Amino acid sequence: MVEERVQKILARAGYGSRRSCEDLITTGRVTVNGKAVLLGEKADAESDTITVDGKTLPTELQLRYIAYYKPRFVLCDKVYDEDTRRTVFNMVEGASDLAVVGRLDYESEGLVILTNDGDMVNKLTHPRYQHEKEYRVLVATHPDVKQMEIWRRGVVLEDGHRTSPASVTVEGTAGKGTWIRVILKEGHKRQIRETAKLTGLFVVKLVRTRIATLRLGKLKTGDYRPLTSEEIGALKDTSRPPRLLKTPRRMGAARSHTKTDPEEATKRNDFSKPRPSSRAPRSTNGSSERPTGTKPTGTRPSSARPSGSRSTRSTTSTYSSGSRKTDSFSPEEKSTYNDGKRSNSGKPGAAGNRSPRRPTGSGSRPPRTSSRGASGNSTHSTGTRSTTVRSPRRTTKKDEQY
Repeated sequence: MVEERVQKILARAGYGSRRSCEDLITTGRVTVNGKAVLLGEKADAESDTITVDGKTLPTELQLRYIAYYKPRFVLCDKVYDEDTRRTVFNMVEGASDLAVVGRLDYESEGLVILTNDGDMVNKLTHPRYQHEKEYRVLVATHPDVKQMEIWRRGVVLEDGHRTSPASVTVEGTAGKGTWIRVILKEGHKRQIRETAKLTGLFVVKLVRTRIATLRLGKLKTGDYRPLTSEEIGALKDTSRPPRLLKTPRRMGAARSHTKTDPEEATKRNDFSKPRPSSRAPRSTNGSSERPTGTKPTGTRPSSARPSGSRSTRSTTSTYSSGSRKTDSFSPEEKSTYNDGKRSNSGKPGAAGNRSPRRPTGSGSRPPRTSSRGASGNSTHSTGTRSTTVRSPRRTTKKDEQY
């Protein structure tokens, strides 16, 4: 058989969790083939002789699994002779060599598991597996929204430990008190009571109703029962929950609250295969071919013009047979154009190709006037601005002599 660490062999033999078995090794109570074992050494459970306090490990160990409803004022630890308080080991028959999974404090009650399966103890109690534990908590008052949010986010306890985010919901009221359902994925000492105290709440009663997949069910205070094979299989299956892969998220997109399938996430994260390009393929002459039916980005169709915009006259004029196209004129320009056309009718070359006369309102351009001074210069006045244009110099007889 393959050699294993001694603390793992002791845990499988029913001497508690691996951490408690490490304490047995460090105190010198474990020997292998007559020699004291150091922490980290390995041994073969079949060929080597392993003893604890002078007692040899049994070759085959019958595993036991017990669900127990721990009452209030019962300890989950072993006590010395001078301590007369009750413990779970003397409340359950034959539980002196069993380990407790999910220890509760002295004043709390609810579900605990007693077993001598060291692997299950390690997997159900180690924080890296993050198994859920569900509680029903009765507080003395009605909590407000702020207190519930603080509890959900987590607080810093007096010993400096910061609690992880938890699921905290209100189940109902009981007189002046309130029943709250709390689901944790960690198990710090007196965590619920200390968290409630920091949020301004007082815990009247605390009952654990679930450990991983095992529920309290119809057990009454102080009763216990062996677990069924289905329950044991479910606990072993959930001892290592699947770790979901994180898929890349588009920047700015909202986070999804649904869990990702590990197989689908693995397919999306597989970068060994070439990904299809989203750009259009380039032709041999260097120009990119755009698929038919698509419109280049940045252009706006003519139908997308915002409503209420002022109609403007077209900049192109169409002349056909001496008449000007007036479809793009505004109604005011059309009336001015028709009036000028009627007044100039009969004059040669007047009405057909003449531009319409714009109205001379407040926003129109003032008429242009010109006058010639005595010096022969022409002055053009446009209302507020005047421009002087010099006329060409006249030649005289004196200039012609040269």
